[in-house]
Amino acid sequence: MAEDQMRTIRGISLQDPTFDNRQDGLGIGNTKPQISWRFVHNDLNIRGWQQQGYEIELERRDTVETYRVDSAESVRVPWPSLPLCSREIASVRVRSIGVSENFEEPTTTEWSAWASVETGLLNKEEWRAQLITGQQETSLENPIRPLLLKRSFEIPQVSQSISKARLYVTAQGVYHFYLNGTRVGDHFMAPGFTSYRFRFSYHVFDVTNLLQSGSTNFLAAEVGEGWFASSLWREGRQIFGKDIGLIAQLEISFNDDDEPLVVTTDAEWEWNTGPMLASEIYDGETYDMLEERPGWKTGSDPQVGTSWTEVTVLPLPSATFSAPDGPPVRATEEVRPQRILKSPSGKLLLDFGQNLVGKLCIRGLQKPAGHRVVFQHAEVLEHNEICMRPLRAAKCTDIIVCSGGELESWSPSFTFHGFRFVQVEGWAPQDERCPLRVENITAIVLHSDMKRTGWFSCSDDMINRLHENSVWSMRGNFLSIPTDCPQRDERLGWTGDIQVFSPSANFLYDTDGMLADWLVDLELEQNEDNGVPPMIVPNVQYAKESRPPQAVWGDASILVPWALYKSFGDKDILSRQYRSMKSWLDKGCSRGEDGLWTTSLWQHGDWLDPSAPSEDPGNGQTDGVYVADAYLVYVTGIISQVATVLQCREDAQRYSEDHIRLKHVLQEKYITPKGMVMCDTQTSLSLALFFSLFASEDQRKNAGERLARKVRFAKFRVATGFAGTPIVTHALSRTGWHQLAYRMLLETSCPSWLYPVTMGATTTWERWNSMLSDSTINPGQMTSFNHYALGSVINWLHEYVGGISLVEPGWKVFKVQPIPGGTIRSADIQYESQYGLIKCSWQLDVNSVFSMKLQIPPNSSALVIMPEKEANANSGTILSSGSYDFSCHYHADPWPPTPLETLFKPPARKVICQ
Repeated sequence: MAEDQMRTIRGISLQDPTFDNRQDGLGIGNTKPQISWRFVHNDLNIRGWQQQGYEIELERRDTVETYRVDSAESVRVPWPSLPLCSREIASVRVRSIGVSENFEEPTTTEWSAWASVETGLLNKEEWRAQLITGQQETSLENPIRPLLLKRSFEIPQVSQSISKARLYVTAQGVYHFYLNGTRVGDHFMAPGFTSYRFRFSYHVFDVTNLLQSGSTNFLAAEVGEGWFASSLWREGRQIFGKDIGLIAQLEISFNDDDEPLVVTTDAEWEWNTGPMLASEIYDGETYDMLEERPGWKTGSDPQVGTSWTEVTVLPLPSATFSAPDGPPVRATEEVRPQRILKSPSGKLLLDFGQNLVGKLCIRGLQKPAGHRVVFQHAEVLEHNEICMRPLRAAKCTDIIVCSGGELESWSPSFTFHGFRFVQVEGWAPQDERCPLRVENITAIVLHSDMKRTGWFSCSDDMINRLHENSVWSMRGNFLSIPTDCPQRDERLGWTGDIQVFSPSANFLYDTDGMLADWLVDLELEQNEDNGVPPMIVPNVQYAKESRPPQAVWGDASILVPWALYKSFGDKDILSRQYRSMKSWLDKGCSRGEDGLWTTSLWQHGDWLDPSAPSEDPGNGQTDGVYVADAYLVYVTGIISQVATVLQCREDAQRYSEDHIRLKHVLQEKYITPKGMVMCDTQTSLSLALFFSLFASEDQRKNAGERLARKVRFAKFRVATGFAGTPIVTHALSRTGWHQLAYRMLLETSCPSWLYPVTMGATTTWERWNSMLSDSTINPGQMTSFNHYALGSVINWLHEYVGGISLVEPGWKVFKVQPIPGGTIRSADIQYESQYGLIKCSWQLDVNSVFSMKLQIPPNSSALVIMPEKEANANSGTILSSGSYDFSCHYHADPWPPTPLETLFKPPARKVICQ
């Protein structure tokens, strides 16, 4: 049928196209960005719609190009035109052509809206800006005071108006930028944390509407230490350098096509200091209202005796400047205090009701000149007093020095804290002239502004709280980079944490851009000689000579990009990281004569196994070398799959043969003919089951039974750390012990997933017993109340309770198979896939009737397996897009399946509120 004769389908539409899966196309760093679009199912009665082809209209340089492609792909399709140049703008719209069960002939969607993409500065030579700073005396003992920078410039009166203006900006440190007194952008802690030895991120802003033609314009910026010069963990201050400074380039184009006006950071700028006496990540900000300079952002500073000094111009850093793949850090929510209370010692405390990451916003403060108001941030109370001990050396304290005038609105500029409680000194509700009220203070939640994609809820409120705790921990620890914790003197990109949590993270949020950007640094930091990535990325320990390889942590170089590929269908991430993957596997792993890990190297192994002493978290039940060997076999199999996807046939064959050989060596070394595993722990058995390390089905069955026994005789309490926790419930379910997995999930005694919930937790803890049952804090030196790693059980909630899991990368084909169990009688799950919204909800009534509603987005399909069926290739039904209802009778196995009834009394539900 001719294109213009095709029927337009009204029930399916397209969201705006995206480029390289970025949330906006301004300042992209790719000359040939890939294009994606999602489908919106407006009429759920239309079933089975599958794309057969698509059309792209692309407008660039006043010319419209049209492309017709016969393809079912709608995710990351190739750029159809010539490569873009620096600063070039193009507009794209798309429509899909496909077939459905409702129409005999092909139909076409309406055109999507136009979406714009614009490249940044693709070559460093295009940066005319210089690095400017103010020369201050610095020391490793004290913070560097933030800088104020400013200059003015003229835009001549022109016959034609300004057509566009772009600001390109980065910093050695973190910055806020102002144009004519207006804040440019809404980013916090920009440009973010990267491996500064190798690259700096820069951002591009459209500032066309902030400029004034025919008059004087004012540029101003504040620059703080950020990660560049602040104290970072044990390594101290100024790891990357002491010269904080700004690099900015403003380019103004006019409609008459004259040469653009370019204003850069150069010797024309001036600097001074302002009211920020210090602003550090760990210690907080000190703000002196007496040092305020009103009007400095607009070129007027009426303070008597004020002197501004010429800036010092320094060479640009040798590192590259790159456009980030991920979104910036933004304020995403405001939270008011739930209550104001007094501690036994008389201290004033604010309880925000939620452990969060961000900063305070203070309004309406007015105190005499010199009066100090102090805000101390902490996650928990101990003996009803604020508990600062888990923060170690971090002060987490903001201070305002008052001037006598009113502070209308203030929030620290260049720091963030992890906290639920704030102790306030110098301001109280009973103050006569300026009493503290709940409306005077809010908490601003900060994190990388990723798009939320996954939601889960069920009939059990405690499980919902467990899931919500994992969401909040992810939000708090995805701040520019994926960190381990957001509150103490650490907050670094530990590779092991994100390795175990990435499948869960990829479901909750669109992490594709952010984690891809972080993986760039992982490869840059990887040791070229021996292929070992650092355990922390960006690497704040780069000056240290030795870098011993560590399984689980180093395996992030393979497993994080593989998880991204599976979740988002992004082959480019595999291609880009392939050299890093091979380097780790071929050179990084220290091997013995048998090809497995050497036994002479200490391994972190199943880190934070609950049996490990508080002061020795690596000394768990499961041998660390066994954990390393199990991972080595597994990642060797994964990289053989990666090589197959990338059509590297020789590598695929080599790694496949290595996988088979190493698996056989591991079986001889650790597994008995009957399927028993050395160490005989929940973790050792779970690793062997989840990584498919057994030689026969009988071995696998016996190991599943052994794991079930270990779980039962642990009274359903967790006995796993970093390596075992993400997979123990999966291992139980894969061997048919679904109800035992439910019983383990629902346990509330310590250690268990619900124990922190009973103790009032609102985020995931680092330790199973970060807070003891008497509400005192774990005595260990490493105790955080906001770590996402042990919350990775939510991946099991998504796959088995919610019932959806991917079959093909990017969710082109997915499986639907909820397994009801325990005391949970209903569940609802939603996921915004690359193709559109997946929705599945089910309930089990008192008559054991299971009913389920399912929504499958266009251009994708689902393998649906009802819970009374066994999961084999012939048991399911393949369905294409549409809305469906199902029902069947379902009788779960006994809960749990064992005659030892006295051990399995359902757990009591006592919640201790903070």
